[in-house]
Amino acid sequence: MLKNDLLLRAARRETTERTPVWLMRQAGRSDPEYLALRARANLPLEALFCHPELAAEISLLPKRLGVDAIIVFQDILTPLAPMGARFVFRPGPVLETPIRSASDIDRLREYDPRAELDFMAKSLQLVRQALDGDLPLLGFAGAPLTLAFFLIEGGSPGKAPKRATALMEDDPSLFHRLLERLADMTADYLAMQIEAGADAVQLFESVADMVSRAQYEEFAHRYHRRIFSQLQRRAPTILFAKERPEVELMVESGADVLSVGRCVDLAEAKRRFGDRVAFQGNVDNRLLVGGSIDEIDAAVRRCVQAGGREGHILNLNHGLLKETPLDNVRRLVETCKQASAD
Repeated sequence: MLKNDLLLRAARRETTERTPVWLMRQAGRSDPEYLALRARANLPLEALFCHPELAAEISLLPKRLGVDAIIVFQDILTPLAPMGARFVFRPGPVLETPIRSASDIDRLREYDPRAELDFMAKSLQLVRQALDGDLPLLGFAGAPLTLAFFLIEGGSPGKAPKRATALMEDDPSLFHRLLERLADMTADYLAMQIEAGADAVQLFESVADMVSRAQYEEFAHRYHRRIFSQLQRRAPTILFAKERPEVELMVESGADVLSVGRCVDLAEAKRRFGDRVAFQGNVDNRLLVGGSIDEIDAAVRRCVQAGGREGHILNLNHGLLKETPLDNVRRLVETCKQASAD
């Protein structure tokens, strides 16, 4: 039994005493304690992800900020390494041999994440043990389209992923072959995380804003449905599709919670679809970097009011930016709690 189950109740569209809050990338680069730990550990980032004790310690850092859930410290690219596509961080992600052809795709191997990503399961178990029922624990994975863009570009897609876009448009059948492999791997990876102790899992479609609606429906949405159907309601699921306005399409993914961006009117989305899905979001992450305290307070209060106390989890439109002052993060969490308890 969890001492604080607000997030899980909100994910089930139940009425909560106040709005639960957590933040994407809350365990990481905007936290001075994380940076100090990185310096002490003196490990490349890919090694840090594979170190269960250190990953667990980093995962737990945001607990002191008062968030209502802990997300395991990891990277969306981690499950690609056992497939034969190991990224290193120098400082951004780099893949020595990007995926560019049918033979490259065929070389990607299937694997059992329980055996080859056992450090991830261990990290989850260590965090769950340390939480001792205080807060829910979240797992996550990158969605197939996002992973495909990284694989084809050989690194971060940036704002103009020319090679990935070209393959998607010029040889869609080959692109689908890659997405199918990634979707089945991702479903198994998320299932392993649930087995290891994750109370809920989030699927990150971080390149959703780089494609047209037709491309999103064909190359992203189809595989969201495939993944969520394989999880068979084993735990609450959250779909994050970066700045995607087609809420009606996202509702059909099978996710229990939709994490929406600033392009979505949260109150209107809840009015139209609140009887089918819960919602997460959608304070602007850039506001936390340079906004005043009054501006942050106002944005949080508007979001809390739009979301109501039924089926809403307060979060950002995207992850915390590395230049975000930690005091602003604290302020957001405190204001959410005050506003939703009024």
